[in-house]
Amino acid sequence: MIEALLVATLAAPAIFLAAGFVGSWRTRALVWQFLAPAPALAAGVFGLSHAPVSVDFRGLGLSLTLDPPGALLLAFAALLWMAVTAALWRDGAPDARFGISWILTMFGGLGVFIAGDLVSFYLLYALVSVPAYGLFAFSEDAEKRRAGAIYMAFALFGEALLLMAFALLAAGEPHGSVRIADVMAALPVSPWRDAIIALIVAGFGMKLGLVPFNGWMPLNYAAAPIPAAAVLSGAGVKAGVIGLIRFLPLDVAMESWGNALAALGFFTAFYGAAIGLTQQKPKTILAYSSISQMGVIAAALGLGLAAGDAGASGTMAFYGANHLLVKAALFLTLGFVASGARLSGLSLALAAALALSLAGLPFTGGALAKLASKAQFATGWPALLATLSSIASAMLMTHFLMSLTALPADAAQEARRETPAVLIRFWPALVLGALLLPWFFADAPGDALSLGKIWEGFWPVAVGVVAVFGWRRMGRSAPVVPAGDAIVLYECAFARTIALGPVFETADARLRQWPAAAASLLLIVLALLVAASI
Repeated sequence: MIEALLVATLAAPAIFLAAGFVGSWRTRALVWQFLAPAPALAAGVFGLSHAPVSVDFRGLGLSLTLDPPGALLLAFAALLWMAVTAALWRDGAPDARFGISWILTMFGGLGVFIAGDLVSFYLLYALVSVPAYGLFAFSEDAEKRRAGAIYMAFALFGEALLLMAFALLAAGEPHGSVRIADVMAALPVSPWRDAIIALIVAGFGMKLGLVPFNGWMPLNYAAAPIPAAAVLSGAGVKAGVIGLIRFLPLDVAMESWGNALAALGFFTAFYGAAIGLTQQKPKTILAYSSISQMGVIAAALGLGLAAGDAGASGTMAFYGANHLLVKAALFLTLGFVASGARLSGLSLALAAALALSLAGLPFTGGALAKLASKAQFATGWPALLATLSSIASAMLMTHFLMSLTALPADAAQEARRETPAVLIRFWPALVLGALLLPWFFADAPGDALSLGKIWEGFWPVAVGVVAVFGWRRMGRSAPVVPAGDAIVLYECAFARTIALGPVFETADARLRQWPAAAASLLLIVLALLVAASI
């Protein structure tokens, strides 16, 4: 049964994609493509209660694999894709170019969780990244085109690094297998082990937005329409999470590499929160929140690698699955507020609970995610930094809630135009689903309801909220940091390098003149003679 569902997870989007290229079928294929993730949802739910299963296509050298971490992320991602896709085209077919880009991204965004070999993983991972360009960058708007160009540069560079890593992984497998399980079993004794891990961290770090590869994410999320931002921030970025889970040897203790990744993760967590507090646009704030949260996941996986704790894969898959739902719902919250819907006390409470759940607010799925991560952040400096990151998250999400109340008219109009009416109408149900659904998939959820755990989760949130209100009451303002932060520096450096082109051309023209060339030749001859006499 599960084997058939695994095959259908890829076959269903492929069928809708093929139909989308047939003129007479295109409209129906695009309108009904919300059904494509249904087999993936079923596979994920069934996979959670079954032992890991694999399907091998020996003639093609490809394989599909489903284990509990992949099943959890697959189920939540499929649910998100179905809900947003059904609402997006409820009233008619989309633009064909946007629709094809959407289903291609969906294809990769589901398949990457079940890929069992290097070739299929790489191809599906590329589908998560490259077609997403068509979800926001086919525009006459200069900022969206800039965001698309920067996004593609990071995506292709990250994939190039992963291609090198995968080539070294395959070369280190003595029997010529490209199955992920086989190459990872051979990694600890591979002569290229350190180079592979460095490439893996850098390659997937770009998808996660780890510093210094984070600048594309705020530009991307700000440029994408709200439904696209919801699925990209929720499901798309989790391709990087499953990548680290699959390709870090978590069952082998590598203290130096693990501590280095943990340090990078914590730095990213605090950097994302700090820069996010300087932003004013809600989409950009949510982007920096994602950067911060992905830093926490990277830190936990790093500590798992340092300790040789394979269980980190399961706890961080749960943490990522919770973030997947919450971040998508937060983008839709922006559309709900911009729609002019009446903000009752209940809707305000739902929005606040949703935002603060990322900091571990008790009784939300975020509290369960934080509790699950305690296995990695148990004692010592990791425990302290994890608590401080919860405070930072509470500060950032309080700042996000405040930004919703000061939404400019033009931004509100754009958000209202982007958000399908059905998502606005059912927004409370979507928020409740994001807050409560993780409780059905958590291990021992009752532990989060003890008084000690409730207090442990509540006080960092309270400190973060009070800190932001105190800062505002004092009349303080954060420094202005442009969205994309380091990207601006990269662009300036690139522009200055280009500006030096005429200088080098002039110097080259002069050097090619005989006197200059003769003098250069004489200096080279003298240098060779001196070197020969030493």
